[in-house]
Amino acid sequence: MQPTLVILAAGLGSRYGRLKQMEAVGPHGEAIIDYSVYDALKSGFGKVVFIIKRDMETSFRENLMARFEKQIEVDYVLQELDMLPQGFALPPDRVKPWGTAHAVMVAESSVKEPFSVINADDFYGFEAFEIMQEFLSSDRKETDYGLVGYKLGNTLSEHGTVSRGTCEIDSDGYLQSVTERTKIGWEGNNIVSYEDGATVALPDDTTVSMNMWGFSPVVFDQIKEGFRNFLDEKGDDPKAEYYIPTMVDQMIREDRARVKVLPCDASWFGITYREDLEKVRASIREKIEAGEYPSNLWA
Repeated sequence: MQPTLVILAAGLGSRYGRLKQMEAVGPHGEAIIDYSVYDALKSGFGKVVFIIKRDMETSFRENLMARFEKQIEVDYVLQELDMLPQGFALPPDRVKPWGTAHAVMVAESSVKEPFSVINADDFYGFEAFEIMQEFLSSDRKETDYGLVGYKLGNTLSEHGTVSRGTCEIDSDGYLQSVTERTKIGWEGNNIVSYEDGATVALPDDTTVSMNMWGFSPVVFDQIKEGFRNFLDEKGDDPKAEYYIPTMVDQMIREDRARVKVLPCDASWFGITYREDLEKVRASIREKIEAGEYPSNLWA
């Protein structure tokens, strides 16, 4: 059974200022999403499911869906604020999305096979998809999940701080915990995290999550259970979000899942700030010149 790729594309890109998921970075108008789908198809994924918002549905269908449908099976799901478990009502002041774990939860109707989750605006590289496809196709327990782990120094922006999940890993390569750090950046030649008024130095080889997870369909029931608990505790907070790392961290602590960290030496790049765009385009050109991608991706 070929695994499915779930792409989180509902974010509005508040720091970037517009829908960066649609930004052209390739020579023939390709977005970062195009390269993710291309790499997924090349590495053996059989289907792609996009999570989007209703207000971007028309633009998404017109700009992206058409170029994928002839390449691989494609579906999409709308993430809406009122998609809540039975017994819960949407708070009247809620306008912020419920978070990445909620986004995965709403994909249940379209995903029946092992699957990987990625962000729409992150370039992961073919190596990462190959590693994840091999993991998802392996013989393992249904509650043995995977995470592609990057080296922190390969994942930063030159133009500001970024959010990264720093990982604690045991001697067997399994994730012990993941801590979401919302402000990591360069300070001179050093990498630091700015949290709660303190500055903490981080080694450049610290393993971090770039939100490339591998799951089995049984995770949907686990997410729904965790989301109910989240709503009980924080549902009235208009800014609270239920993130994948939070969900996974809780499952590990409760011994309801194991997560194998899959090391990857590739360099990530993405569009966090407007100033990142030209570097992303230059990186794509370099990869085309090196023969890693054709100039016209879908020709």
